[in-house]
Amino acid sequence: MRRFYLIGFLVLVCFDTFAQICFKLTANHAMPPEANLGWVLRVLSSPWVYCAIACYIGAFVSWMTLLEHAPIGPAFAASHLEVISVMALSVVIFGEHIGVPQLLGSALIIAGIVCLAISETDGEQPTAPH
Repeated sequence: MRRFYLIGFLVLVCFDTFAQICFKLTANHAMPPEANLGWVLRVLSSPWVYCAIACYIGAFVSWMTLLEHAPIGPAFAASHLEVISVMALSVVIFGEHIGVPQLLGSALIIAGIVCLAISETDGEQPTAPH
């Protein structure tokens, strides 16, 4: 079951991450941002927006599948790993800068996931034979 969780969360994080990256690519394609039909048409003409939608559908299916089996606390926390993966890929793909606040926030997200995972493991009591 642990392998299922690991693969499931990896798939979920990948879908979520790529959806966010695709939305950024869509925004770059549709520049400049304007509140008019021309901007909407530029968004809809970008292949990245459709990739983002497909990734969101994949993330939804992955999340629903994980929720059937995974404990909710660690599952919810682990679903936020995409914040870190999007930030890291944004540095590589878009040349964005990561500062100390982002690094501290990433560390807190990881610490929270670890704490929830440990508490979930500690909470499992072996059942006594009847």
